[in-house]
Amino acid sequence: MAVIKSRMIGFAGALAVLAGAVAGCGGGDATFHSAAPSAPTARPAPAGPLTLAFAGDVHFTGRTAGLLSDPASAFGPIASVLQDSDLTMLNLETAITERGTPEPKQYRFRAPITAFAALKAAGVDVVTLANNHVLDYGQVGLADTLVNVRRADFPYVGIGRNAEEAYAPLYLTVKDVKIAFLAFNQVHELESTWVARDNRAGVAMTLDLDRSVAAVRTARSNADLVVVFNHWGQEGKSCPTGEQKSFAAKIAGAGADLIIGSHAHTLQGDGWMGGTYVAYGLANFLWYGESFSTETGVLKLTVEGRKVVKNEFLPAVVSATGQPIPLKGDAAAKVSKRFAGLRQCAGLAAAPS
Repeated sequence: MAVIKSRMIGFAGALAVLAGAVAGCGGGDATFHSAAPSAPTARPAPAGPLTLAFAGDVHFTGRTAGLLSDPASAFGPIASVLQDSDLTMLNLETAITERGTPEPKQYRFRAPITAFAALKAAGVDVVTLANNHVLDYGQVGLADTLVNVRRADFPYVGIGRNAEEAYAPLYLTVKDVKIAFLAFNQVHELESTWVARDNRAGVAMTLDLDRSVAAVRTARSNADLVVVFNHWGQEGKSCPTGEQKSFAAKIAGAGADLIIGSHAHTLQGDGWMGGTYVAYGLANFLWYGESFSTETGVLKLTVEGRKVVKNEFLPAVVSATGQPIPLKGDAAAKVSKRFAGLRQCAGLAAAPS
């Protein structure tokens, strides 16, 4: 992959450590760490600067399904933007299965395992699967997704064969910085049957608030930098809900350094909640059809220690193919201005405090 040079390693060792809980990548500049918690210890200040890129919702259905006929070019010209960071993460909003029984809901998404080849080719390093579509084809579809993501050797967070796995942090070391990744779903549709339990596979949900907050605290004790990616918000609304703000405050207090979000199908604001950087919503990214907005982009953050020292939004538009196309000139300036203006209703500060 172009993002972290020579970073992929054999997957069998990681599976042996985690018994299938999470996937890992490493070698060269990046290494994989077990998610097993340890006693809190004082960690030295991490190296830097580190550049991290984030994008919103991706799936391969409808008009985007055909893009997998050539995985290497599936993301189009936005791939060069995704590749231009030390690590890139987004939301993969689909089950990876060809089996299963459709769940009783209006929209259902699934894709073949070649989706991971497309993600790798585009420079994506980590995905969250904690969303309201990963179980669209039931427990059979989820089981296939867990098998396929490991088979593809692709790092992920947010789902598991039980609650312990679903809520476990993923640890990656990039440029000597140990990063913990977590992901949670706050969409309420079918949440009682989708949430991971001690004896049931499922999704890490904010419904289990105590376990969510504890997972962030565990990550804080074992990592230099804690990144949390949430699936949340009200569809079509560019201002975060009170529920989003409340959960963000709780996990910021538990030690999250970066909080990223998606689901609303439109951009939501970014800024600081105390010392924690929050970007409430990154909108659709590679998208199958019509939606509330075609505005999208890549959020590029420069981090030193635990602090975001530069936040840059690189605007794009969801095109007729479903691929996000980078914007330039006046069109880019217009989207950037609107994104910046959303900070006010998000209730976030322009700088850390």
